[in-house]
Amino acid sequence: MTDIAWIDTTLAAARPRALGALLRYFRDLDTAEEAFQEACLRALRNWPDKGPPRDPVAWLILVGRNSGIDSVRRGARLEALPDEEMISDTGDAESDMADRLDGAHYRDDILRLMFICCHPDLPATQQIALALRIVSGLTVQQIAKAFLVGDSAMEQRITRAKARVAKAGVAFETPGVAERAERLSKVMTMIYLVFNEGYSQSDPKRDACAFADEAIRLARLLLGIFPSEPEIMGLLALMLLQLSRRAARFDAVGQIVLLEDQDRSRWNREAINEALALIEKAIRHRQPGPYQLQAAIAALHARATRAEETDWTQIELLYRTLEHLQPSPVVTLNRAVAVSKRSGPADALDMVEQLADALDGYFYFHGLRANLLMQLGRNHEARAAFDRAIALAQSPAEAAHIRLQLDRLKADAVASIG
Repeated sequence: MTDIAWIDTTLAAARPRALGALLRYFRDLDTAEEAFQEACLRALRNWPDKGPPRDPVAWLILVGRNSGIDSVRRGARLEALPDEEMISDTGDAESDMADRLDGAHYRDDILRLMFICCHPDLPATQQIALALRIVSGLTVQQIAKAFLVGDSAMEQRITRAKARVAKAGVAFETPGVAERAERLSKVMTMIYLVFNEGYSQSDPKRDACAFADEAIRLARLLLGIFPSEPEIMGLLALMLLQLSRRAARFDAVGQIVLLEDQDRSRWNREAINEALALIEKAIRHRQPGPYQLQAAIAALHARATRAEETDWTQIELLYRTLEHLQPSPVVTLNRAVAVSKRSGPADALDMVEQLADALDGYFYFHGLRANLLMQLGRNHEARAAFDRAIALAQSPAEAAHIRLQLDRLKADAVASIG
């Protein structure tokens, strides 16, 4: 008898590949999803007693395809397929299906499936929700809970996203080299959105932390089908390095602990070592990209056993390179942090002030500016900047962290009067 837990794990792992193949076959997402779900139900009925097939993915594709055809025929009032006993007896057909699942085919199937989720017509929140529902197979209830919305509202959001993608149209032909590279870039962006939705959460009411783990699983899946892509290595390494600090990012009462104050013994060394190996492998390709550079910056933090040992000069150089490759005021803001550590707050503040127009609505801009002003003794201006940061805080933990800085300012003011 086959263990149910093993079946659940196998079905989850098979989902992107099988659903991607069914999508290519039916060219309709809802039909492909229904066919896959029916195949899963049959697997749960048959596998515990009969044992798993030689190739679970091929079995699911074959049974799902037959089920989908049957459903389409019933809907069109055409002749039905044979009885389930005949469909379930896959025999040589299963092996034949497995033989046809060559690497190029399923790579494009999975890429197409992920590409649907990051369609440019969709806002970021819908991209995340669609990816978690379609590719990862999370329930609507799980996704809704993480976004703090009702189940029906999330169901409508996902339905609207599907309708918008269907209306826009998705190319099912095998993409060329240039188009595949473009799709990969968009898919990686979507995966990183999923990661940040989980990693940045500090609100106990939200259950989004698992999103970060799911993003890493998706990145591993992508790297498995494109093993020579250095940017995917960089993306996976970056997320592993950031997630390695999860246990040290908040204190016992949920307050944010800055990177320089974190207990580095609580960092996950296994994840760090895996990430460092990925970065070394990516560098050998000599094709630097934004994710590789960000991973290299995170690696310099990970290699420092104490905050004082951080190589801020090298970090600033990497941010310069990233600025050149992917100009962004947020990248410049991060470079300003490195400059403050290397050259002092005055030089960093000069850089930050030039970003005021672009980043006036950005929490971290005002938080960094306030800290630099405080270091320079310009406390009145610092208080105003801290107040602006609190107004823009995205979570109670962010707001509480800024209030601590304000308390420090007030304590310093009282001490100076005394």
